[in-house]
Order: sequence, then C-alpha cells, then structure tokens
Amino acid sequence: MITRKRTIRLSVRVGIALLAFIMAALLVLAMLPWGVFKGQIEQRLAARTGQTVSIGTMAREDLFSLSPVVHLTDVSVTQPAWAGPGKLAAIRSIRVRFPVLPLLVGKFRPTMIEVDGARVALVRDRTGRRNWQSARKKRGDGAPPSITSLTLHDVALRYRDAVQKRVLDLSLAADARGVAVKGSGTIRGSAVTVRARGAPLLGAAAHWPFTAAIDGRDLEMRAQGTMARPLDTGNMALDVSARASDLKMIDAVIEAGLFGTQPVRLTAHARHDGARWSVERLRGTIGGSTIAGHVTATREGGRTRLDGAVTSDRLNFDDFATDAGQAAARALERANGPKIVPNTRINIKKIDSTDGQIRFDVGRIVSARGASALTSMSGLVSIDHQLMKLSNFRIGLTKGVITGRVTVDQRGGRAEPTVTLDLTLKDGSIAALAGGDDKAIDASLAGRVKLAGVGSTVREAVGHAGGSIGLAAQRGALPAKVAAMMGFDVARSLTRSDSEQAQLRCVIARFEVTKGVGRADPVLVDTSLSQSHAEGTLRFPSEALALSVTGAPKRDSALRLPGSITITGTVRDPQVVVPHEVKSVGNILKGIGRAITGKQGPVAKDADCGALAASALR
Repeated sequence: MITRKRTIRLSVRVGIALLAFIMAALLVLAMLPWGVFKGQIEQRLAARTGQTVSIGTMAREDLFSLSPVVHLTDVSVTQPAWAGPGKLAAIRSIRVRFPVLPLLVGKFRPTMIEVDGARVALVRDRTGRRNWQSARKKRGDGAPPSITSLTLHDVALRYRDAVQKRVLDLSLAADARGVAVKGSGTIRGSAVTVRARGAPLLGAAAHWPFTAAIDGRDLEMRAQGTMARPLDTGNMALDVSARASDLKMIDAVIEAGLFGTQPVRLTAHARHDGARWSVERLRGTIGGSTIAGHVTATREGGRTRLDGAVTSDRLNFDDFATDAGQAAARALERANGPKIVPNTRINIKKIDSTDGQIRFDVGRIVSARGASALTSMSGLVSIDHQLMKLSNFRIGLTKGVITGRVTVDQRGGRAEPTVTLDLTLKDGSIAALAGGDDKAIDASLAGRVKLAGVGSTVREAVGHAGGSIGLAAQRGALPAKVAAMMGFDVARSLTRSDSEQAQLRCVIARFEVTKGVGRADPVLVDTSLSQSHAEGTLRFPSEALALSVTGAPKRDSALRLPGSITITGTVRDPQVVVPHEVKSVGNILKGIGRAITGKQGPVAKDADCGALAASALR
C-alpha cells in the first residue's frame, strides 16, 4: 500500500522530471541552429507562394535566445509565366527576430525585420490572378502585426494591375525616423504621385499615426488616421478626402464597384475593425448633385454584408454618367428617338458575394434639360445572393406619386436577370406628367404597371416582358374642337370657338403585354361630346405605336366623317395619320349624304368610366 509520503515524493519527482524536460526543450530551442532548416523553409515558402523560392545563406546570429535573430541572404522568388519576365522578389539581405514559442502552435510572429536591397514586382492580370497569391490561398490567423522594429533600405516595389489599370513604382524606407513610401505611376492612364508616412515603430504608442496621399490631375486623395498598432491595417480609423474627375477614378483605388460620373468631391470618416468596415459622415458632390450618408460592410463566411443609407438634397441623374456616357446616350436617343422606359443597366452578375441593404432618400430631383415631372425619390435596396429588391419605392411628381417595388433576380448563375416591375401611379395629372405649362388637356391620372421580363437593362427586360400596363384619367377637360374631332364630328369642330372647353370624362388605356408587345384591351377616350376607341399594339423596347382609332359623336351631327385615323410613331413622339380616303372629297360627300338621309350611324353613350378605370388598374 502506497503511503501518503511516498505519493508526495513520487509527485515531486514527476514534477521535477517534467520541469527538467521543459527546461531542456527550451534550452534546445534557445540554441537551435536555424540554418539547418533552410531547405524546409524554402519548401514552405514555395508552397505558400506557388513559386520556386531559393535562399543563398541562412544563419543564426546569436548563440542563445528564445527570440533569435536569423540572417538570410540572396532570397529569390520566381515569377509565374503569366506575370511576365523577371522575378517576383529578389532580396539581397534580410534579418528577422522572432519568438520561438509561437512556432510550436504554428504561428510566426516576427518582432524585428531589417531588409537591405530588395526588388519586388507585384502583378494582377485581367482575370484577377495575383502573383503573390497561390491557387491554394491561405488566410492569416487574424492576429495583428507584432513588429516593433522595421528597417527598410534600398527597397523598390513595382505594381501592375490590369483590372483597375494601375501601374506604380514605389520606394519604401523605414528607420528610427518612421516609415515612408513614395513613388509615381498611372491610374486608369492618368499620371499620379503617391506618398505615405507612418510614425517610428520602436516605442510606438497604442495608436500609431499615419498619413497617405495620391496627387494627380484626375485624382487627389488624402487619408490621415491612426492604427491600433504599427502596420495594423485591420484595426484603424481615418479621415479621408477625395477629388476626382469621376467616381470610377476613386473606385480604381478602393475597388467598391463604382461607376463613371461627373467630377466628384467627397469627405468621410472610416473605421476598420477586423472583419468590419464602417464609413460615417460621408458628404460631398457629384457634379451638381449632393450626397451624404453612411455604410457598414461586414465580412463573414466569404461574403460581404452592407447596411447603410444615402441622402441627397439635390440630384441630377445626368451627373451619374461621364461626358462620354452622356454623349453615347444622346447618340442612342438620336438614333432611336426619346423613350419613356430608361436604359438603366441592372445586370448584377458580378455582385456575387455581396448582401445587405441601402436606404436612399432624394429630396429634390433637377434636370439641366428643363422642368422635370419627377420631384423626389426614396426607397430601400436590398440584395441576398443575387436577388435584388427595391421596396418602399416612391417617386414624387409635380402632381401625384409613383409607388411600388422592383425585383432583379439573377440567382443560379444566369447570364441575364429576370426583372419584375409592380408600380402604381396615384393622384397624377396628364398635364403634370407631360410637363410644360400647356393645360388645355388635363385630367386626374392613375396608372398600374405589372411586367416581368429578362434583360440586362430595364429597357431590354420590358422588351421581353409579359404582364399589363393600365392608365386611367378622369374628371378633366379638353378643347371642344378636339373633343368634336375625336368623334369625327366635323360640323361641331368647325363651329366651336378656340376657347370653348368640353368635359373629358375619362381616358382608359389597358395593354395586355406578351413578349414585349402590348395589345389594346381596351383603349378609349370618352368626352361630353364624343367617344373614340383604339385597336392595335404598343411594342417594346421601341415603344412604337400602331393604333387604329374610330369615333362617334354623342349627338347627331350636321357632318360626321366616316372612317378611322391611325396613330404611329412612339409614345414620346406620336404621329396622327389621316388616311387619304378619309379626308378625300368623296368621303366628305359621303358624310354629307348620310347627314341628309339620317344614316350617320349610332351615337355614342357615356362610358362607365369608374368600372373601366377599376378594370384597367387591376
């Protein structure tokens, strides 16, 4: 039977043995000749970069330390064939101090790096391949940099990026005075200079200050902030200002998927906390439009989630296109004529790893082309795995409002999205929607659009869409001459004065749309003097009209012209065509003969405008 005293003696011996083993292990680690691992380190670095790595010499400088200094010379990393000639990196001399114990759990935490003579060539091709990243990407462990001493002498870096069209030649220096980067190059073909400076690393405080600047004719950016630790870009706060010829120039730096615009001025405060980026107090102008807002981007599970809001006190849609883009739009309009349906691109194939929501509120919409029927706009844009929804959508008009929702569904890797529109117009008016000051023809107006189609732009999608379009105008007025002519009542058209008005009881237009072709079902205009009906089609994306219109007066006429008229052209530029046989002498004589014999045909009765409007807007 083991006594208590023997148990204690045994425990002490085991403890001493374990302590001795640990001390021996630490002693071995403290004296380890790291140069013997040169081959293994070359293989590890080659596996990480995907390139051949060679080290000329590798030796330990001190004899005994758990934070040894290792000196490497003639370090070389080959360049992949697709990245061009030369080497990815060639380093004449590099000294590194690192604690040994973190290596036991697979973590390399250098505290000192000294580089003397280095040439580095970083390349990203058109497909997004990076020569510094192997196909077997390895993520870091998320820990901040542990470097407390950095010395860089005669270090040059050349960066070529075919995605954002960036070419930069930079020199890097670091010593007891701090860290400095300077150089020049081009961004999207425009010349720039680059400079950045950080405080010394040795004895750095908890908040490490830095500044950075890009200067050029088409792009100026300034950043000033602090990092939680030296070189810890994963935890920093900074104030940013930017001036650029367009938003695409800024995107060439921040890579947020932005687009070309008119000249830009922006300021913002940004924070980076690990997997989370936040941009606050964003303010600025794009052309003559104002912009303000905030956004948070959180990276999780390989996806980025956005949450933010954008407001504008004054917005001109033309500001969100470059001069070249505006010229192309004008050329397209000259070639195809003005259109109601916008040619806005809504293909989101490239937005494959972003989710979230952005709220927007535009207080005032303006246009350099003159008065606009649109006055304001607001809504919520959300996206989830390439299903984009525009909800709570509201467009204010000079009279009335358009509300509804839009979805863009490009899930499943489809080349083009399915676009669904469900929009409602309330409390509008014909005169306000048409623009201008002419109110000779006016009435309250309501509408409903329910369409779904496939296309990379709104116009393309509507051109392939199915669904319905409905408009209903009621309780209005129009010139009596026009009302009489709509009933083919020539006599009353000639005898009414120019100032006399007739009641516009209703205008009803419903088109059942199949594959971009809308068929009138029905289209009618009912006035106090006449009623007219139209049959035919409205085709998208050309917005071409092909309607045949007939009409009848609501009372017997002294001269009623038989026949029909044709409406061609487009929605924005309709053309009324009176066939030759309708306006011929023979047809007029035929109308006179029917008036004499009393065989003019039936007169029209008042339409049930309420029921027809409800049906058109269903």
